Amino acid sequence: MIERLFGLSANQTTVRRELLGGFTTFLTMAYIIVVNAQVLSQAGIPADGVVFATCVASAAATLVMGLYANYPIALAPGMSLNAYFTYTVCLGMHVPWRTALGAVFFSGVLFVLLTVTRVREQIVNGIPRGLKHATAGGIGMFIAFVGLRSAKLVVANPATFVSLGNFADPQVQAACLGIVLTLILMVRRVNGAILLGILGTTLFGIARGLTHWPSSILALPNPRATFLQLDLKGALHLGLVEIIFIFLFVDLFDNVGTMVGVCEQGGFIKEGKIPRVGRALLADGIGTMFGAVTGTSTVTSYIESAAGVAAGARTGLSNVMVAGLFLVAMFFSPVAAAIPAFATAPALILVGALMTESIAQVEWREFSEAFPAFVTLIATPLTFSIANGLSLGVISYTIAKLGAGKHREVSVLLWLLTILFIARYMYLAAE
Repeated sequence: MIERLFGLSANQTTVRRELLGGFTTFLTMAYIIVVNAQVLSQAGIPADGVVFATCVASAAATLVMGLYANYPIALAPGMSLNAYFTYTVCLGMHVPWRTALGAVFFSGVLFVLLTVTRVREQIVNGIPRGLKHATAGGIGMFIAFVGLRSAKLVVANPATFVSLGNFADPQVQAACLGIVLTLILMVRRVNGAILLGILGTTLFGIARGLTHWPSSILALPNPRATFLQLDLKGALHLGLVEIIFIFLFVDLFDNVGTMVGVCEQGGFIKEGKIPRVGRALLADGIGTMFGAVTGTSTVTSYIESAAGVAAGARTGLSNVMVAGLFLVAMFFSPVAAAIPAFATAPALILVGALMTESIAQVEWREFSEAFPAFVTLIATPLTFSIANGLSLGVISYTIAKLGAGKHREVSVLLWLLTILFIARYMYLAAE
């Protein structure tokens, strides 16, 4: 039955490898259970309800992706979108959190409609091949940057924006040990190298007193605090159209960029297109609607899935593992929270390095292809946004092709996206 559902032989994988990949993916993204509650609680949402909503919505969306699309791409509430939900919508615009959840729900409905009408599928497949390779590489740099920041190897500096961290910091030392350990395991092709690196670094941190065993094992969720608390009537207010659009826009292109990056890493892209992309895109729409009903912000594909792919995951069976772990974590959230950031940081850094392999596929000798790829590569980590990297890449691609007299290489879809992106940046700048 498993072979028939997931095609393990056709994807050259095994049950053990898929489960290991799913476990690795979960460990690298388990932080969202705690972090999402911390962020959304500042908007007034009860934290225990957010933990329940995060785990249930992540499990549901991840299961849809795994069973319906058969891809090892896990989903959970997006970090940039939960920050927009809390700090811009609720605290900045003084929108009640129940009304904001209603806006999230309607954006999920729009996701589903755009997917069913194949608009989103055409966008994904309409992105030029060079930009797809650059997006994967840019996401790799983005992941590595997130890992370096989590490891405190890169820190803020008022004079130079960023600088090297303090190696006297025990957490930095633990992260460096984790990088060395995971690197050695990976170059020696040890199965489960990334997972072993995370667990080894965590145990080292416990031995050094940098982190602790969880104070408790079980923690019962409180679904009543957030379940069915969304205000749909309030969300239909005319002033919330902009909010719904931004939820839609950011998730659409953040999700597209993530999918392209992970699929490029896993070798899923065939002839420049992602098979079953419509099914994959449906997962985040359903997840977002389900998340709003249970009490969390927009659900989207997680780039940490690349860690699972690097560990060997190739089918949706790994997603079944991730979904199951999210449901279990709903009751064992203290255990999931016990894995510190410095333990998962080495995995992100090394997976980021793996993803930059796709840069070699860009036609660097053709500058009208090279420059848009360069913009995508550099904008993704520097603006801390996959959506920004992809949108700026599309704009520069259109301009470069027009300047080179190759306007026929710019499709109608790319023209529309370019106009939309330019209008979006001008509008946001005006705001």
